[in-house]
Amino acid sequence: MDKHGLAAGMAGHPGNPDWTIDQGWEHYTPEDHAVWRTLFERQCRLLKDRACDEFVAGMEALPMGPEQIPDFRRMNEVLMRRTGWQVVAVPGLVPDEVFFNHLAHRRFPAGQFIRRASQLDYLEEPDVFHDVFGHVPMLMNPVMADFIQAYGAGGLRAQGLGALEQLARVYWYTVEFGLVEQGSGLRIYGGGIASSYGESLFCLDDPSPHRIRFELPRVLRTRYRIDDFQESYFVLRRIDDLLALADIDFAPLYQQAAQLPTWLPGDCLPQDEVLVRGTGAYHRARRAVL
Repeated sequence: MDKHGLAAGMAGHPGNPDWTIDQGWEHYTPEDHAVWRTLFERQCRLLKDRACDEFVAGMEALPMGPEQIPDFRRMNEVLMRRTGWQVVAVPGLVPDEVFFNHLAHRRFPAGQFIRRASQLDYLEEPDVFHDVFGHVPMLMNPVMADFIQAYGAGGLRAQGLGALEQLARVYWYTVEFGLVEQGSGLRIYGGGIASSYGESLFCLDDPSPHRIRFELPRVLRTRYRIDDFQESYFVLRRIDDLLALADIDFAPLYQQAAQLPTWLPGDCLPQDEVLVRGTGAYHRARRAVL
């Protein structure tokens, strides 16, 4: 451990077959908690009129505040009572099979390290703020709780079908970077957006990205950005639409998609229901300087 307490992104297998470790909450330093406070207060101010109703309700019901990094033990007591989920600490990214197995059994793997103060706006590997602040409030919602469990079970099946890349696109464009329509307009539910100051602004305010109606066959064939803001966001009519996805047999869709070309992240197709057609200006400018 360094002066920041729990070293970011500790490498190597932690010893347990399921890759879980003790959160080691007592080892977080005052500096660690200060980073959490900075991130938490900044995002809460920003998300007040941007996050979906389900995210806001989940946040209000959890023992999660700006004062300190949440103790998983206390948080799990509330989460388990509400949806049967629990958060388990892991040292960083885990193998696909381990990740899917945890989700299939209603365990959400969360990095237990916290970024440094110099990394507030960019981190290569998800930390406790991304995983807990970004994702756990939505796990308090029964629909999202069931959907992510179904995704985990589907991931184990997709491994045998050679379709992980396609399935990952569904997770990316829903759980990580999904938007939903609500009475007040487009709102954020994806944890990758909710935990990012820059993307929380970009996804709703910037004229560059497309906002497109979510259609499963479309998403299965659409690549995504891992190095920058998304070029397209897919929008649900309502969070409850995730329940239908949880009941679909993906195998025929994988076979169909595998025989067809993939689309680039910024493609806008004639058959798309486009809610907002983006200008693409942001990513064109980025590509021009690379």
